[in-house]
Amino acid sequence: MTDASRPFAARERAALADLLAGLGPDAPTCCEGWTTAHLAAHLVTRDRRPDALPGYALERTPVGGRAHAYSARLEERLRTSTPYPELVARVRQGPPPWLPGGWAPVAALTDTAEFAIHHEDVRRARPDWEPRTLPLADADRLWSAAQLFARTVAPRYPGGLVLQRSDVPGPGRRIRGGREVTTVEGEPLEVLLWATGRRGVARVAVRGGAPAA
Repeated sequence: MTDASRPFAARERAALADLLAGLGPDAPTCCEGWTTAHLAAHLVTRDRRPDALPGYALERTPVGGRAHAYSARLEERLRTSTPYPELVARVRQGPPPWLPGGWAPVAALTDTAEFAIHHEDVRRARPDWEPRTLPLADADRLWSAAQLFARTVAPRYPGGLVLQRSDVPGPGRRIRGGREVTTVEGEPLEVLLWATGRRGVARVAVRGGAPAA
């Protein structure tokens, strides 16, 4: 199987593993307080510890504090007990085949945005980064993910929120209705990074609207 024919999530995983291996355990990332070793431990825990998943799913909810703290403890224990090259090897390998995350259809659903985002978390923490140009099929997948994540931040925009692709012509996607709409325009990966809180590195244009609550 050629690289181009591999699923996008698998290509992003491999590229991120290469980058982690090359940079070592102490390089910065765009995740506040995390080095590359912290990020590697997070990904391995996510892949291999199903008991950590509720903490990730509930992290941004009022009831998720205890579950998220448990997931964070698992990550820290793994980071401090496992040599960094082994962590990177496990990131590259992915989940074992007996876990749902190791099944290709599940990986396509759960890993596409995850690995694209974290790949950029490492790339864009470096001083010489430049945006990537993605194939249209990959950009389309990220556009769907961007709309999903934008719904989680839409309550901050009571005047309305619209996402607009800059790479292909077409109407914007209304995420929340209102009379003072904020429009966020950019390529799908950039809008996805914006929607997941990477405002400082996401190359988007934000227009109109009332100030976010």
